[in-house]
Amino acid sequence: MMNSQVLIDARIELIAAARLFYQKGWMVGTAGNLSVRLPDGSFWITASGKAKGELTTRDFVRVYADGTVETPDPGLKPSAETSIHQSIYNLFPKATACYHVHSVEANLASMFAQEDALNLPPLEMLKGLGVWSENPRCQMAVFTNHLQVSQIATEIESRFRTHPPQIPALLIRNHGVTVWASSPETALNYIELVEYIFRYMVAARQVR
Repeated sequence: MMNSQVLIDARIELIAAARLFYQKGWMVGTAGNLSVRLPDGSFWITASGKAKGELTTRDFVRVYADGTVETPDPGLKPSAETSIHQSIYNLFPKATACYHVHSVEANLASMFAQEDALNLPPLEMLKGLGVWSENPRCQMAVFTNHLQVSQIATEIESRFRTHPPQIPALLIRNHGVTVWASSPETALNYIELVEYIFRYMVAARQVR
């Protein structure tokens, strides 16, 4: 078992990110979910139905690689999107954080997608997502928002195993954006970068 202080610190970082995203209007009410992977392969994830602007360290559940769930309160259950986080961690061994938010701009941008991909404008912000080329042609993977979240997770794993994404982010149509990174700090940066891109895309449509 890991040192309890390490576990608490991981949750505190997620609490701070959730509060920031709530203030930006990206995690209104109980929407969205955040997780952080621990050295033993398990991960903390926000519990279902918790207001993201008011999280405490007791509002998380710990999910182990074998699917076992550990909760500080018997009434808690993992976020509905836990299976998506599991798929991301299975696909990307270096990922230690996975953030999913529900912004207005992300949902609007998902409507601009052609089938299963969203063409992104060649903005400077793409460098922050690892795209280093002049006038880049970059796409973000888009997935159908199935009622059964496990079906979304299965499609993510299936597609990315054969067609790795260009950037560490994906969109679920009319639902929200998910990013993953090697640290919680980087995941926060990625969320801010993709949200900037979405805002740009929405604004560009309005001035045409």
